[in-house]
Amino acid sequence: MDIFSPAQPLHSLTALFIIWKGFLLSIALGTIVAPDYDTSTSLFFDRVYGSNVTIPTIAAKLTRWDALYFMHSTIKGYVYEQEWAFGLGLPTTVGALSKLLSPIAPANYALEPISGIVLAHASHFIAVLALHRLTMLLSGNAKLSYVSAALHVLSPAGLFLSAPYNESPFAGLSFLGNLLFAIGLKSKPHRAKRDAAMVVSGLLFGAATAFRSNGLTSGLLFAVEAINSMLLFAQAPSLCNLLSLGAPVLGGLCVAAGSVVPQTLAWMRYCGSDGVGRPWCDKLVPSIYTFVQDHYWNVGFLRYWALNQLPLFLLASPMLVILVKSGLDIVQQPRQIVVVSTQGSSESDFCTFVRALAGSQVLVAVLAITTYHVQIITRISSGYPVWYWWVASCLLDKRRQGYGVGIVMFMAMYGGIQGGLFASFLPPA
Repeated sequence: MDIFSPAQPLHSLTALFIIWKGFLLSIALGTIVAPDYDTSTSLFFDRVYGSNVTIPTIAAKLTRWDALYFMHSTIKGYVYEQEWAFGLGLPTTVGALSKLLSPIAPANYALEPISGIVLAHASHFIAVLALHRLTMLLSGNAKLSYVSAALHVLSPAGLFLSAPYNESPFAGLSFLGNLLFAIGLKSKPHRAKRDAAMVVSGLLFGAATAFRSNGLTSGLLFAVEAINSMLLFAQAPSLCNLLSLGAPVLGGLCVAAGSVVPQTLAWMRYCGSDGVGRPWCDKLVPSIYTFVQDHYWNVGFLRYWALNQLPLFLLASPMLVILVKSGLDIVQQPRQIVVVSTQGSSESDFCTFVRALAGSQVLVAVLAITTYHVQIITRISSGYPVWYWWVASCLLDKRRQGYGVGIVMFMAMYGGIQGGLFASFLPPA
């Protein structure tokens, strides 16, 4: 039996996941033959753990770049103001997982980076399964569902989905949130089930936002559903239709909470009665996140548009083109994904849902071009399902198959090359 078959999606996707992860980890471990370009990792481990703690080789190879901040926040808490550029989600979750594993771990063992790596792998696998189930729910197409999930395994985010980074938990929570939201749309005739699914979806998206701030774009789903509920009430005023507005509003508030709660904690620390009174405290909307991004990381509108950053724009351009092209195509033709035979009102609701997902994906791509450090788009794109659907539909369409094959080749090559660079502490990151 072919182990890579849509007829056995769980077995096939599991086998592909293990093979690809093994390939990437072997690349990372293979870099031990050469000294690191940057010694920040070894210096970091020496400082936080001392010389008597065992640092597994794989932990040393995958704790690179921003992962140093994540692990420092996990072990020491938020010590420096610039650490607030990174969400509370990963340090909190990895810290809890480390405590859970400590009774069974060897003595003098660096648990935090290993826990982060375990979390990344588990979250990535959950994301793969959630994307498969979501695609089946929307399309009813086993091949499209399988190929889309397989593409997420091969995401050009590469080792960022294996390292103690935000990308895997963000994707896992986001795809689960999308799945619950879609279940809620399909359950509209059963009001209690629909409302419960949407609120839980909002909680999942809120948790995803605590990992990565771009999770706020998921609020678009709830805004669109709230507008639809208001229009329904305007057409047919009734208490039942008015109450239908509650679930998307509450879900949207849950999404916002993923950003508001950390901001509130920072305000209490820096701006409260015992605070140090930092400059951002006096703003109309006091946000440590926007201040830190601006002050420490030079993030702002068109600030990255400098000649010396041109190589990074070129490096990011394939993923930017894919995100924008696929997003605009799906906005115009959501029935590439949504099955036409869907019963009742679900077909129209699903088309609106897919359009909203495509719109949020395009928004993130535009923000990457104009505001973010553009090179991160290759890894944060891993948490958006629309482009996987679009590439999968290309692979399954003989007229567009060449485009799909070319993109898959790019994904595999980029993931492999980037893996070697990442493990050697070389850019891009």
